[in-house]
Amino acid sequence: MQHSELGDSGVEVSEVGFGAWVVGTDWWGDRSADDAIEMVQYAVDQGITYFDTGDVYGHGDSEELLGEALAEVRDEVTVATKVGYDFYDNPQAGHGELPKEMEPDYLREAVEQSLERLDMDSVDVLQLHNADVDEITPDVLELLDELEEEGLIDATGLALGPSIGWLAEGDLAIEEEFDSVQLVWNVLEQEVGNHFLETIERTGSSTSLIPRVPHSSGILNEQVTPDTELGEGDHRGFRPDEWYETGWEKLEQLRFLERDGERTMGQAAIAWLLSHDPVATVTPTFRTKGDIDEWAAASDVPKLTDEEMTRVDELYVNDFDIDRDDGMDALRSSVDGADIESAGLDKLAAD
Repeated sequence: MQHSELGDSGVEVSEVGFGAWVVGTDWWGDRSADDAIEMVQYAVDQGITYFDTGDVYGHGDSEELLGEALAEVRDEVTVATKVGYDFYDNPQAGHGELPKEMEPDYLREAVEQSLERLDMDSVDVLQLHNADVDEITPDVLELLDELEEEGLIDATGLALGPSIGWLAEGDLAIEEEFDSVQLVWNVLEQEVGNHFLETIERTGSSTSLIPRVPHSSGILNEQVTPDTELGEGDHRGFRPDEWYETGWEKLEQLRFLERDGERTMGQAAIAWLLSHDPVATVTPTFRTKGDIDEWAAASDVPKLTDEEMTRVDELYVNDFDIDRDDGMDALRSSVDGADIESAGLDKLAAD
């Protein structure tokens, strides 16, 4: 396993991280607390040292389980959490988005409660969870500085979503030298990641990028195939049918990234992301120990060649020569699509 630094923070992360949204929630299948703890500890054994959770996952359950699982190796791992959703006063309705609260007093209290659940004195990375651009105020930035000065956090980040727009927020975080920006980014969804690469180059920012959903909800790791029936409550079901139908066609055109016995498609999807210098770590959604075995090794598989990277670029620019709607034209944006339109992206913002 290779490691990288988040921004200029001095915080080190494994190139493949563990997205702990699968711990303490049932969005990707039910598992007992013991199973979840065992899975986290297994990931540590496979060289993963970066663990990314959030206070809203399972309304605190993910943090509690992660803290218990990592208690004996706390000094050997990097832990990130997220705050900004007020789940204390609002019940969760399915996978719907809860009301956000980004006032400094609330955020400070949320951090303190997260630390209590994690049973930790400090957290390595604190991320604002889906903050709108107008919510990242000077007062919020001042609070983040205060939390660092007080030793409660070591690095700051912004986790974007829940969809794959939010260009204005990511640009602001990069310009403000946040240590990390987490985003949806994969071979089949490149617009936002490419935009932030340009922003980092333009500004000279040290901000690191943390891609999530590297397998595009099961297409690139072939866990969702034409024969797959997604169960009720499976988080991957939010994708329209057209997305999967066109995605399977695109997958066949990407087979050249596989190397028999050396690099699987699931590993290639992660390796492609790691080929971009600002990417510090990639957080796939591990569902089984087999997933951990395969994807943790992606840090050490043969790197993609320049020719392979160029071929991927050419396929994407030409939309894989598929002249059919993929059902994903509606991207959520906090500024009514102005950020996406100004970036020249051929997408529409959701109402």
